[in-house]
Amino acid sequence: MSAFYTDPVHLVRGQGVWLWDADGRQYLDCYNNVPHVGHCHPRVVEAICRQAGTLNTHTRYLHEGILDYVEALTATFDAPFDTALLCCTGSEANDVALRMAQALTGKTGVIATDHTYHGNTTAVHQLSQTNPPPGGYWDSVVFVPAPDSYRPLGGEPGMAHAHAFAAEVAKQIAVLEDRGCGFSSLILDPFFANEGFPTLPHGWLDPVVAVVRKAGGVIIADEVQPGFGRVGSHFWGHQKIGLTPDIVTLGKPMANGHPVAAVVAPAQTMQAFRSRFRYFNTFGGNPVSAAAAMATLRVVQDEGLQANAAEVGAYALSGLRELATRHPAIGDVRGSGLFFGAEMVLDRGTKAPATAYVKALANGMRQRGVLLNFLGIHYNVLKIRPPMPFARAHVDQLIDTLDAVMTATPLA
Repeated sequence: MSAFYTDPVHLVRGQGVWLWDADGRQYLDCYNNVPHVGHCHPRVVEAICRQAGTLNTHTRYLHEGILDYVEALTATFDAPFDTALLCCTGSEANDVALRMAQALTGKTGVIATDHTYHGNTTAVHQLSQTNPPPGGYWDSVVFVPAPDSYRPLGGEPGMAHAHAFAAEVAKQIAVLEDRGCGFSSLILDPFFANEGFPTLPHGWLDPVVAVVRKAGGVIIADEVQPGFGRVGSHFWGHQKIGLTPDIVTLGKPMANGHPVAAVVAPAQTMQAFRSRFRYFNTFGGNPVSAAAAMATLRVVQDEGLQANAAEVGAYALSGLRELATRHPAIGDVRGSGLFFGAEMVLDRGTKAPATAYVKALANGMRQRGVLLNFLGIHYNVLKIRPPMPFARAHVDQLIDTLDAVMTATPLA
């Protein structure tokens, strides 16, 4: 496995937004969205233990836990999303979603952005240009340029950028049709997290939706990173940008570290999939997983963590913007809720990416007890995505530490 830092962290314990390593050193976790409601949340731990001590098997036997959870989960969606298929990983969820799109369209062609990540099954790995598959790409997979609000496609931000993106999708739809595989689906993270979470207004995806609908295709929204209230303003990333997808996939944060993922879709879509594909997942939706997922969802709702993400995230953005007045390496500050960061540049005029500098910053923060990382098209965007109980005091520690590390790190 690849590790995040030059000097890897050996973790042994977590609580809330804190982690401890094997030497007893404490770290502020500003990165991990798997423990969505905080490391070792007592309600989630208790739910797992209680269910594990009662029953755990697979869903070829009936149990009400999965039904209760799916009803609670789909209640957070807008119509017509009313059914879900549970599995174990986001990779599995996206793999299933691609097959759902095939079932709906009878075609196999898929479009993704050129700097995304949707998992690591054989099919889903085909969607990543950042880690090309051995043997090359299938003819049924094509790519479009990733959105970039800092360097917008076509040179203009906002809706001009949106129409330029839609035009690229239209071109690739034509390519897929010419190849004979036809256009089945466009898959995207509605927050474009791995692309560097560009600042895109509500309605930005409207032009591409029109293009996809005209071509008879399906839109898959990968909510593994922005979902469950993280963006603050909305419970789901597709709601924030004003997108009504056809299929939604979920993963990492669903059960606070227990391996749970899902595909959420209208009943008609689920029925089309089930009529054309035989699918069974031994561990997907098992009683313990369902209990962990339900407890996590209820904690998000009962503890007001979406509202906390909105309030604390806004406070964090203001702190980063103030930091930018003193550090010219900060070219752009962006994010929503508790998913935020800053793009680092060598020069604000040229917007030349400061990729090596950002890697040094991430390692410097780790040495000072704060865990974060980086991503983006040029790998120069600090990625800050803490557990949802993150508070203003934690933001203060983050900003103060980042200020010190940027001051001590040469821009090169």
